[in-house]
Amino acid sequence: MTDAGRPLLVVEDDPFPRILEVLLDPDVSSDRAAAFTRLMEPECPDFAKWCARMRKVARGLYPARVRLVSSQDELRAALPDATAAMVESLEFGREEVERAPAIRAVQKYGTITRNIDLAACEARGIPVLTLKRRVNVACAEHALGLMLALAKKITRVAGRISPERLAEAGFRPASYDRTHTPTSAWAGVTGLSLLNGTTLGILGMGEIGRVLAPRAAGLGMKVIYFQRTRLAPAEERRFKVRYAPLDTLLAVADWISLHLPETPETRGFIGAPQLARMKRGARIVNVARARLVDRAALIEALRSGHLGGYGLDALYEEPGRADDELLGFDNVILTPHIAGQFRTSSLLDYEDLLRGLSRAIRRDR
Repeated sequence: MTDAGRPLLVVEDDPFPRILEVLLDPDVSSDRAAAFTRLMEPECPDFAKWCARMRKVARGLYPARVRLVSSQDELRAALPDATAAMVESLEFGREEVERAPAIRAVQKYGTITRNIDLAACEARGIPVLTLKRRVNVACAEHALGLMLALAKKITRVAGRISPERLAEAGFRPASYDRTHTPTSAWAGVTGLSLLNGTTLGILGMGEIGRVLAPRAAGLGMKVIYFQRTRLAPAEERRFKVRYAPLDTLLAVADWISLHLPETPETRGFIGAPQLARMKRGARIVNVARARLVDRAALIEALRSGHLGGYGLDALYEEPGRADDELLGFDNVILTPHIAGQFRTSSLLDYEDLLRGLSRAIRRDR
């Protein structure tokens, strides 16, 4: 199909936003279209029908040219003909505004707009759209789920409702005389704990950390956080959090939840020195990236008993291995990269995104 009359959507390249090529660009490769069809099939068996419906939603955007960019230079080079741009981490500042004479909207793939010059966009009359991504909510819920499962030993006791099955897991079930005592402790499960009244330390108050914090506070947890740039006081109040230096957070937190991107600087962010600073028995949940935590140091801290438990969603190897050493610890929960529930979450997210972007580019037409 020729380019004549087709809007140009410039999109920061990332695995899932590539779906916009499949949805909007008739020149998308057959391999990419087939790959997304296969990926979506478990939750969306008629992906072609869903795409057709989304193209009706995306009035003014289909058919389009979708150009994926991976760097700031590539973004700037693509902007002179851009109708709209979508960024997640790339900056959209004054220079980008000046390079985009025909742009009608800037879409942030998320809600935190610190990488976008809002004043420069407003001066040009360019709307800046945000997207509250369900995948971030799902990840925050999964982090809470891992904490609850570790605190209540749910994975250890699930289905073990007979004395024999409980004994197999190392518990000591017993019968009690109801004439004198309650019987609710008959299963012999010890070491259960509350989240209420404990301290949660969040490393990284980005999109997911900001969803998790008020939910944890709602459970009666005291929430502290660390990241390179402290939030404004109003934001700390909004998200019910208090800033703490890293060493302080490590020393006082009963739970630590990781929400950092994996970069050369953050790989191994939690290693032997950081684990040693944590209070004995504190626990970590990680729905970000496995390599934020040094694997060897993690295993040693679990083996020594210093670390009280660990919950991990994105594994060190994917797919995982049945003989993964971490599976040998009864206070470790591993899940196979399901926190984001990305198929259902993202399909709904992209419907919202297309509706908003379509309205924005059609304004005043």
